Amino acid sequence: MGAAYGQADRGISPERVRVWRSTRRCPGGSRCGYPQRVRRALITGITGQDGQYLAEFLHAKNYEVFGLIKGQNNPRIDLITAELPFVELVSADLQDLSSLVAALEQVQPDEVYNLGAISFVALSFKQAELTANVTGLGVLRLLEAIRMVGGSSGNPIRFYQASSSEMFGKVRETPQTEQTPFYPRSPYGCAKVFGHDITVNYRDSYDLFACSGILFNHESPRRGIEFVTRKVTNAVARIKLGLQETLVLGDLEPRRDWGFAGDYVHAMWLMLQQDKPADYVVATGQTHSVRDFVDAAFRHAGLDDWERFVTQDPRFFRPAEVDLLVGDASKAHTELGWKPQVDFESLVSMMVDHDLRIEAKKAGIEVP
Repeated sequence: MGAAYGQADRGISPERVRVWRSTRRCPGGSRCGYPQRVRRALITGITGQDGQYLAEFLHAKNYEVFGLIKGQNNPRIDLITAELPFVELVSADLQDLSSLVAALEQVQPDEVYNLGAISFVALSFKQAELTANVTGLGVLRLLEAIRMVGGSSGNPIRFYQASSSEMFGKVRETPQTEQTPFYPRSPYGCAKVFGHDITVNYRDSYDLFACSGILFNHESPRRGIEFVTRKVTNAVARIKLGLQETLVLGDLEPRRDWGFAGDYVHAMWLMLQQDKPADYVVATGQTHSVRDFVDAAFRHAGLDDWERFVTQDPRFFRPAEVDLLVGDASKAHTELGWKPQVDFESLVSMMVDHDLRIEAKKAGIEVP
């Protein structure tokens, strides 16, 4: 490795490295005696709900925000450029180390948020190898790119890894904390465990400022339609408007700790503003079943007798289900000063109202 960036052989000049390091903002917002420059953040998974909320949050804090996009034909590029015009898109792939190195060299970020993943748990059973490659090995490639570009000594890049409550799987204790052993029950959960552990390894081995947020289920109107929560709220809206008759679901009994994605991205940012890197559970501490979610959604739409609209299909049951997840976010409360702002009922109502507006607009129906 070269002394500067550890990348003398990649054509990066020592002077460029010196300028980057000398002009970045120091932890806590101090200037370290150097000229200030606007902080830069690179977000993988920019097209997902978390990526969009995080981009808006960072933009409000005067960051330059860059979003990593795989390929130029990504169908969600138009959405991002329309809704988040301040985001500069960068082409790279979590399956390709060289493209990640090139993206980091181009952006020279102060902070990297790795939200990119094959994140639909049901799909991970059908595409286990792809899930492992992107959701698991993708973390390793990104960390290695950060080590190569930022150097192994005094690396200026701070890294956030999106870990998941699915890592706990068949839980060993309730509620789950940062010390609870992992027992994943899906290829997605297994891949997330690898990503989490390799983040700890690079932090310990190379002194990187690398944090993992163990986020419990978090939803929003921007959640993909394939996820059960958005599937429910969208169907409720369509049933309310007379556009759909039934909602087909799988198991209604699993219990989850559901929060609002917009709250949770604040916790991500707070982790990278601390003096020392650490891992944190981010959760509400309250648990609700899928049945509870369905009931709340139908009630908000004024449809109290929801059982007559809902059927169950074994095709939507997981091969190995996670029955109960509920997090203890005491560490995040104490060390980060973070607490969720949106409660369960408000979250469900927000999502139903959003889908009512969207579906009514599509159908040309006026709603109050």
